[in-house]
Amino acid sequence: MRICETIEDMRAACHAARSRGQRLGFVPTMGALHDGHLSLVRAARASCEVVAVSIFVNPAQFGPNEDLAKYPRDFERDRDLLEKAGVELLFAPSVEEMYPAGAGTWVTVEELSSKLDGRSRPGHFRGVTTVVAKLFHIVEPSAAFFGQKDAAQVAIIRRMVRDLKFPVEIVACPIVREADGLAMSSRNAYLDPVQRQHALVLHRALVRVQKSWEAGEHDAGQLAAAGREEVAREKSVRLDYFEIVDADSLDPVDDVAKGALGAVAAWLGETRLIDNILLPRLAGKG
Repeated sequence: MRICETIEDMRAACHAARSRGQRLGFVPTMGALHDGHLSLVRAARASCEVVAVSIFVNPAQFGPNEDLAKYPRDFERDRDLLEKAGVELLFAPSVEEMYPAGAGTWVTVEELSSKLDGRSRPGHFRGVTTVVAKLFHIVEPSAAFFGQKDAAQVAIIRRMVRDLKFPVEIVACPIVREADGLAMSSRNAYLDPVQRQHALVLHRALVRVQKSWEAGEHDAGQLAAAGREEVAREKSVRLDYFEIVDADSLDPVDDVAKGALGAVAAWLGETRLIDNILLPRLAGKG
């Protein structure tokens, strides 16, 4: 595995792969890797001849009172996991490399960036789309792989790619869960044993919504109310939002017959977790 720390070096390595006619798959990460990240690597490996991964804790997507300083970092462990997974290229730039002194250019997807997590974390998605746009320019991948757990992020990146005509396929991969249903997340490491147990309410709420949907309830308001009611049973968990929205526009929907995204975010102490479920389009619905 080749490790590149500069933009120039990473560009050269990616150009060499593309010049050989190889399909280049890309997985952007902030490190602290778990099997959710590795599932993205496996998906890239299955459809691409060369797989590139970035590890960069992006300060631009953290708010002033968020967890940038304590975000988990273990580069040696991450490097070993990626090498064992067969990754050919690892991009590990410094903050100064990605944001040179005096940089003042941002990439913002208007409207979408203020919904769901964007409403709770002002400026977050501006930081995400700016760094992802930079990474796409550096790597120029054939396909980029993201986790469905970050559903709002996926929708916003798809819109950015469409609007800016990036020649890259965006692949959303299924959520990877622990055996008890908790969605894998680097922030799970912040939870103490009691919080870890209480965090399961997010998955229970989504399962309740899915079962209601399977039983024939298609009114989005009723489904969201059921999800919120389930979260409220866990008194130590502070709900940020539980919404039923269109998976592309992130706008609320009234009826889920044409498909929808059920999304939840909640706080356990100082740790904020997210999760979601996709409700598929019903047969015969346009």
